Amino acid sequence: MRSFVILAALSLAACSSAPEKKAEAPPAAPPKVRDDTSLLLSANRTGAKVVPDHLLGIDKLPGGTIGEYEAAGQKYQLFVTESDTIQDAALQLLDARGAMKDPEYISYMGGYFGATGSGALYVFAKTRYLAGVVGLSKDKADPIARQLAAQLH
Repeated sequence: MRSFVILAALSLAACSSAPEKKAEAPPAAPPKVRDDTSLLLSANRTGAKVVPDHLLGIDKLPGGTIGEYEAAGQKYQLFVTESDTIQDAALQLLDARGAMKDPEYISYMGGYFGATGSGALYVFAKTRYLAGVVGLSKDKADPIARQLAAQLH
């Protein structure tokens, strides 16, 4: 009996050893962002860049391509981000809407117009793309957004 107690005590002592620490994996890098400059309108474009993550400074948005524009003394931006699925683009549209102050639904575009920290934002989803215009009033952004939508296939 005494040897049974000793064996049980040794077994319990062996089981209570500190667990091994697992090495922490480095944070996952954001997925590679496609350069969709060719999808942006070329008229009045002064530059373009690819943003690796958080398009327009909106935490929930992935990276994308932003074009800088100037026409009639007004500066504005166009942007495009490409998703893997139509559903992902629709969810990103909701994320963009959530970052807006007083978003107005634009039924014929299936998008929204409102204000963000980046300025006035006209945003819509088309197929696998989230796209839009930053920095113009709704009436000035609308025809440009329609032209941009025509570029997206």
